[in-house]
Order: sequence, then structure tokens, then C-alpha cells
Amino acid sequence: MNFKTPDLLDDNEDKARSGSVRVVTPMFKRYGGRSAFSGRIVTLKLFEDNSLVREAFGENGQGKVLVIDGGGSLRCALVGDQLALLAHRNGWEGVIVYGCIRDSVDINGIDLGVRALDTHPLKSVKKGAGDREIAVTFGGVTFRPGEWIYADEDGIVVSEAPLL
Repeated sequence: MNFKTPDLLDDNEDKARSGSVRVVTPMFKRYGGRSAFSGRIVTLKLFEDNSLVREAFGENGQGKVLVIDGGGSLRCALVGDQLALLAHRNGWEGVIVYGCIRDSVDINGIDLGVRALDTHPLKSVKKGAGDREIAVTFGGVTFRPGEWIYADEDGIVVSEAPLL
């Protein structure tokens, strides 16, 4: 599936003006072997605990993108190479991490789209805390489970309905 986020916005200008198509504030760095990715949104809200990330990536992710609201924490990583491999094996299209990742060199060799605020070598705690499939807000956008997300070199676009 080939797309460019600028073209998606040009073709859906009326939806962008009405708010059914939203653009995430540019703050994410690009990682992973897939530069562009899209899919249905699955959400997690957690803080410095990646237990729910492992659970989610252990499920079938075909056509899905995991959006993790990690509270913007820069004190530990929520995704590392082992979780990225698990996501890839289970067909996930990509992950957006409002927080950090680690093992970035290894993740860059995995066919998975990854956006994160930065890297951090420390792993997270594992207490099983957090919420799943709730609306989360960061980067000026509210991400709702089941909506659509498109990410490429130019940015991240969220839509109530598929744009392709």
C-alpha cells in the first residue's frame, strides 16, 4: 500500500478542516525498517510499564498499528528489539510510542514501522499496569481505537475512516 501523507491531506482537505482527519504534531523520530505504514488503531495508556505492550504484540496485528501513550516519559524504554520482533512475527504494521524505545540499531533492521520520541537504554518495569482500548491524547490529537493512522517520512495522520 503506497501513500504519501501530504497527498492524503490534499485529497481530504474538507475532512481535515472538519476535524475528521487530524495531523499529529511533528515530534517523533523514525525507527524500524518500514518507513511508511498504516492501519487500524489499537491503543494503550501506561506509564513506564510495558507489560501490556508485550500482551498486545503477542496477538494478531494484521492491519493494525499500536499507539502507546507512555505519558511522554523519557526515563525508560517501552519497546525494545524483542518486542519489535514479536510485533513483526504477529503481523503488526507499526507502533507509535509517546515515550522511548531501546535497541534502535536492531529495531532498524526489523520490517516494522516505529515512531518514538527518543531512545533510552533502561528497560521499563513490569507490573501489568495500564489501560487498553481507550481514547488517548498526545501530539495535539486524540487517537481512538478502531480509527485509522497513516505514517510516513512527512508525518502522521489520523482519520475517523480509511483514506485509501
